[in-house]
Amino acid sequence: MNMACPCGSPKEYSNCCQPLHNGNSASSPEALMRSRYSGFFLKLEDYLLSSWHIETRPKDIELDDHTQWKRLEILQAETDGSNTEATKNTEGTKNTEGQVHFKAYYKEHNQWFLVEEKSRFLFENNHWFYHSGEYTPQTLKPNRNDVCLCGSGKKYKKCCL
Repeated sequence: MNMACPCGSPKEYSNCCQPLHNGNSASSPEALMRSRYSGFFLKLEDYLLSSWHIETRPKDIELDDHTQWKRLEILQAETDGSNTEATKNTEGTKNTEGQVHFKAYYKEHNQWFLVEEKSRFLFENNHWFYHSGEYTPQTLKPNRNDVCLCGSGKKYKKCCL
C-alpha cells in the first residue's frame, strides 16, 4: 500500500521514512527528525527508542492511543553550525552534531496542542541519534474560521472540528 509520508514530505512513505523505520541510516538530523515524527504518528515505540541516543534514552516510552499527530513543520535544520543537509563539513570530515528546530501539531481528546522544540542530534557509529531538546508545549484553541492546524489549507470548521 502506497501512502503519503506522515512527516509531510512530498514523498511516499515507502520512499521517505519507512526505510529508516526498517533500519537504514538517516542522511541528516532533519531526516531523522522526520522519521521520528512519523514514528510517533505510527506509534513505532521500538524505532523511537532505537533512534534515541544511549545517554538520554528512556527505558521505555508510552504512546497514548488518543494522540493524533497532525502536522510537522521544520523551521531550521543545521549540522555542525551550517544550514545544510550534508553530513560532511568544509574540511571533508563527517559532521558529528546537528540541530533541528521544529513545530509538531497534535490533537488529544478533542484538544489541540503544539510542541515547539530545538532538538540536538549526534552522529555516532554511522548513524544519527536524537539526543535531547528544549521544548515548549502549548495548548491551542483554533476558531471555526481559522485555517485548520492540520495543514490542509481548509477552514477549521470544514476540516478537523
